[in-house]
Amino acid sequence: MLNTGQEALLPLPCTGPIESAAQRYAGQLIVRSPMSDSPPAAEASEPCGKPRPPVTFEEVDIDSLQVMQPRSVGVEHVGLHALTELGIIDQLRELGVNGVLRASIIGNLIGRMGRPGSERATWSWLQKQSALGELIDVDFLSMSHMSLYRASDVLMKHREVIEARLFGTVRTLFGLEETITLYDLTNTYFEGEVPSNRKAKRARSKEKRSDCPLVTLGLVLDGSGFVRRSQTFEGNVSEAGTLAGMLTGLDAPAGALVIMDAGIATEANIAWLVEHGYRYLVVRRGGTRQFDETQAVTIETADEQPLRLQKALSEDGKELQLFCHSPGRQLKEEAMLESFSQRFEAGLQQMQDGLAKPRAEKRPDKLHERLGRLKQKSRGTSQHYTVDLVTDESGKRVTGITWQKVPREGSQATHPGVYCLRTNELDWDEERLWRTYTLLTDLESVFRSLKSELGLRPVFHHKEERADGHLFITVLAYQCVQFLRLKLKAAGIPDSWATLRETLSIQRRVTTTFRQRDGRTLHVRKATAAEPELMAIYRALGVNSDPGGTRKLVA
Repeated sequence: MLNTGQEALLPLPCTGPIESAAQRYAGQLIVRSPMSDSPPAAEASEPCGKPRPPVTFEEVDIDSLQVMQPRSVGVEHVGLHALTELGIIDQLRELGVNGVLRASIIGNLIGRMGRPGSERATWSWLQKQSALGELIDVDFLSMSHMSLYRASDVLMKHREVIEARLFGTVRTLFGLEETITLYDLTNTYFEGEVPSNRKAKRARSKEKRSDCPLVTLGLVLDGSGFVRRSQTFEGNVSEAGTLAGMLTGLDAPAGALVIMDAGIATEANIAWLVEHGYRYLVVRRGGTRQFDETQAVTIETADEQPLRLQKALSEDGKELQLFCHSPGRQLKEEAMLESFSQRFEAGLQQMQDGLAKPRAEKRPDKLHERLGRLKQKSRGTSQHYTVDLVTDESGKRVTGITWQKVPREGSQATHPGVYCLRTNELDWDEERLWRTYTLLTDLESVFRSLKSELGLRPVFHHKEERADGHLFITVLAYQCVQFLRLKLKAAGIPDSWATLRETLSIQRRVTTTFRQRDGRTLHVRKATAAEPELMAIYRALGVNSDPGGTRKLVA
């Protein structure tokens, strides 16, 4: 009766589960009804010479119109396109993954792209809000949430093979040159205590969630932003100790350039890179600042700000240092230094004023302790001051405090806005070196995308393998997003994934129901027409603007 629209002759009381099952089966009859031959909206303006499918007319009661079962389809449509083009679905088939687990893996990946969250949240989204099941002919309502967890286990079992084959496909599709390798780490946090996960450790959180156990994700990327390898580490892992293990076995070409930040660029790691034939481009750790205006060249950054660059060759001729001076960074560092200087001097003045009070502390050892605490809070500003405690003849009582600001040569105080890159690539000019290093900022945007756009954080799993699987699903979803964004960027659509997802989310598949003159009920299942912004995305990707086609059922 749900599909025929007939009224019941007698009341038929149903329990909630029976009513839900009836609605599900009625919906599946419509979803699995024969495909209509009507042309999709995107093809309505085909040349007149091209044959068109026959047109069907039905006489219906307009007042009987009902629109039901709206389900999102935009993200699902382009997500499936990405999975197909990247060969992930074929890979799963070749690895012997059965149909149910393949569907669960597809659901996990596209769910992470469309509605980031935990696997349980993805399961709910697939059942109640998404039309993905229609596009791949799977009934997610009949699937347990455990299928998504088992799918995560399967992905982890074949992780290395999937990553290697996926990057090989990407390299072929985009003609990538393996000359640049980016490496960095980030961490994310667990919700709750996770005593059974040996990788869950407390440490400094980059998201300021040091109150929670953490897990670390390391990524090796190429210059185009695709992931070559990913690995999870303990939350308190030393960044510098992970480099060799991640780069070993990548089969990078001889002389590949490795870019990494100062936290990983230890002398031991640089020596390892040189020993194994890699070039490097890193931020120098420590050292004195210097800058010679007469030897510098000026370039313009992406945001149209000037930047001064000066090269200096090491004494042994094996390494190049690139000193970079940014006016914007100079203003920031000068403001910070001034703020901390004022705070430090205020603390010294407070100590000085206390000497005039009868009950104030005047013992030299105690005031030295107080001065030490003040220096500790100064964020390095105290190095630019000479502070003396003046005592009486006995040396047991401080009578005065004097200080003088003497900026330390080669520091932030004398060279604000200057930082230094180091490399063993001796043939590149200043601009090429600096612009190549800025690719590392793209890696930082990758981490932001993983966390904010693709649901990397937080981790709800307590088992180590499930937590690793959650992170790997996010990495694979990122690969699909990066594929789509590069294709769209080449077509003049440089939007972030959050913006693209918002545009894609507008399109829905809906069931429209009418009562015909002959008393039967006509059900038409179809996607809403793509609006101009969405149509531009579909055209750039070369996909149909009517995902799922049109299905008709007369009952």
